[in-house]
Amino acid sequence: MKEVIAIRHVHFENLGSFEEVLRDRGMRVRYLEAGSDRLAGDADLLVLLGGPVGAYESTEYPFLSDELSLAQTRLAQDAPMLGICLGAQLIAAAAGARVHPLGAKEIGWGGIELAEAAAATPLAALTTPVLHWHGDTFDLPAGAVHLASTPPCRNQAFSLGRRTLGLQFHAEVQAAAIESWLIGHAAEIAATPGISVGGLRTDTGRHASRLEVQGRKFFHHWLDLISL
Repeated sequence: MKEVIAIRHVHFENLGSFEEVLRDRGMRVRYLEAGSDRLAGDADLLVLLGGPVGAYESTEYPFLSDELSLAQTRLAQDAPMLGICLGAQLIAAAAGARVHPLGAKEIGWGGIELAEAAAATPLAALTTPVLHWHGDTFDLPAGAVHLASTPPCRNQAFSLGRRTLGLQFHAEVQAAAIESWLIGHAAEIAATPGISVGGLRTDTGRHASRLEVQGRKFFHHWLDLISL
């Protein structure tokens, strides 16, 4: 049985609808909790999930150094790896790119604009708004293929090699999980002008169910592409 390791930073930012895809394909999913578990990346697929810390904060959060090391090893081996939000930033940093504050928070539901290089990739399945929740961004790593952008944030998706993908946005989030996000990020929501719990809840009701369908389709296609 193929195994997937997902490194999780906060409990509610998990694999979401992607986990259903993995289990449907007969894969075993194992979560490792950053900051408490011994981190390892020796699986058929490594997923670095999102979280509220910065990829550049390894002095304050030493486990980030372990994640960067795992990502560097996977990149050197061209071993399958997916990064979501913080995870994408960690992959970019592991590839030598700069991760830095965006200058403003990008929080809420919104579409992504696919680059020409993404037109024939699994990302083409994502035509509905996705969930954005970040205050940092990254420079495109050397050798990476730019795949998607939004007006506030150019680097929303990239690929490195044949089997590594970084997504700044959340295509995995499920409607049933949004209350945990609203609770877990309550302080950030309150401190971000123009963002409200009610607005995020309403927009989730509008978009999440369709994203779950498209997100699963995207992820199935990507796993096919990398032969998993």
